[in-house]
Amino acid sequence: MDFKNVVEKDITKIKAPVLVVFHAQEDDLEPYIAKIDKMLGNVISRLVDKKVVTGKEGEVNVIPTLGKLDVDEVVVVGLGKKDDFNHDTIRRAGAYAVQNVKKLKTDEYAVFMPESIELEDEMYARAFVEGTVMGNYQFTEYKSENKETVEIKKVTLVWEKDVSLDSVNKGVEIGKTIANAVNYVRDLGNHPANVMTPTKLADEAQKLGKQYGFSVKVLDLDEALKMGMNTFYAVAKGSEEPAKFIIMEYNMEKKDLPLYAVVGKGITFDSGGLSLKPSNYMQGMKYDMCGGAATLGIMRAVAELKLPIRLVGVVPATENMPSGSATKIGDIVKSYSGVTVEILNTDAEGRLILADGLGYVSKNYKPKSIIDLATLTGACVVALGNVVSGLFTKDDTLAEKLTKAGYDSWDRVWRLPLWPEYYELLKSDFADVKNIGGRYAGAITAAAFLSKFIVGEIPWAHLDIAGTAFVDRAKAYTPKGATGAGVRVVVQYLINEIEQ
Repeated sequence: MDFKNVVEKDITKIKAPVLVVFHAQEDDLEPYIAKIDKMLGNVISRLVDKKVVTGKEGEVNVIPTLGKLDVDEVVVVGLGKKDDFNHDTIRRAGAYAVQNVKKLKTDEYAVFMPESIELEDEMYARAFVEGTVMGNYQFTEYKSENKETVEIKKVTLVWEKDVSLDSVNKGVEIGKTIANAVNYVRDLGNHPANVMTPTKLADEAQKLGKQYGFSVKVLDLDEALKMGMNTFYAVAKGSEEPAKFIIMEYNMEKKDLPLYAVVGKGITFDSGGLSLKPSNYMQGMKYDMCGGAATLGIMRAVAELKLPIRLVGVVPATENMPSGSATKIGDIVKSYSGVTVEILNTDAEGRLILADGLGYVSKNYKPKSIIDLATLTGACVVALGNVVSGLFTKDDTLAEKLTKAGYDSWDRVWRLPLWPEYYELLKSDFADVKNIGGRYAGAITAAAFLSKFIVGEIPWAHLDIAGTAFVDRAKAYTPKGATGAGVRVVVQYLINEIEQ
């Protein structure tokens, strides 16, 4: 999908198959809509009087022009109440627009970007493009019928105000890059587990490395075991699918650039191991690799944007399966960082593979910060639902930066505590730590567990995306299935780091 920016204050001069305009709720027609309304014989204002066009968010009305304008149809997209406007309003409007324009069987359209929407030029363009690209997403890989046949090839953004074309073009490129990375992560997550195996995930990482110019190293299970990654091995040894420990490095030769790290949970299917899940709890477990997928998406976006940083991305990838070789309840293993773990629940496996991922990164790279992303706990879903991801860190500065990045990108996070009392729940009688903390505060004790494996004093944050990584109800630019959660907030955090 290509985007073009032009400045044209006279809406009647626009030539395109379809023209999209925005209308706010409980508001008179803005001058630019009133101008085309007059040329259309006041049809829009009559629809407003009849409460057909109300401006409610998500409301879309298609109005044929019957040759009275140089466009075939005008699509009026509701924005909701002006008091509720923020940059995500325009992101959602972009999604509503593209989804409804596609129904008109055209491959291009124009959007009039009114000056009444008060956003800085770059963010205005970026938010709209992100919403358009993410709202255009569909996963039809395994559909033999009813595949999407219309592909939107060109969208022209027509600016009413005197914008800086350099700024809006920059916003378009950032928005397009991040949204495409989000859609890529959605693809990875939506594939079934018989396709998206650890080997396939490693292959995808290697393809990205070749395409975007970063290095990729993949360790097999024997190599990981020889290095002392016993918590990773404890999960992987129960599966017949070969496990992979994926290491991606961007810009590492540029020693003068700041170094950051991202670690993602790559459980490509989670049966629970010997602590077997009920069958209805397994239905969404192909999504248990969405933290790992997000890590690939973050690497892709950062490399495509050519951000002046160094970045390490690590994804321990494996299935969690029951078998004769699977880890038993009560087994004790020694992690890469040297911490011993008593495994009292094999369905608390994500934290085990992340333990070695975090240990490896902190011990070998010493980055400015480490962020891990994981569909880690049902407890986080209970606490926060699917609206916001859980944020856990002991570092107040990092917490503030990630919270800001969440609002800047609208991939929001909410901080939960990591107080000493929660660590008491992880004490083991036989090892340094046990991998579960009991019935209560499950999301917090999982995060507290992860913090034990950071080697040295490195700022670290855990994002629990269990509630946000996949959803069963579509809304605006978020489809059913994998959402790509985590990509936008982390990429925004890294952008903010270089702009501070």
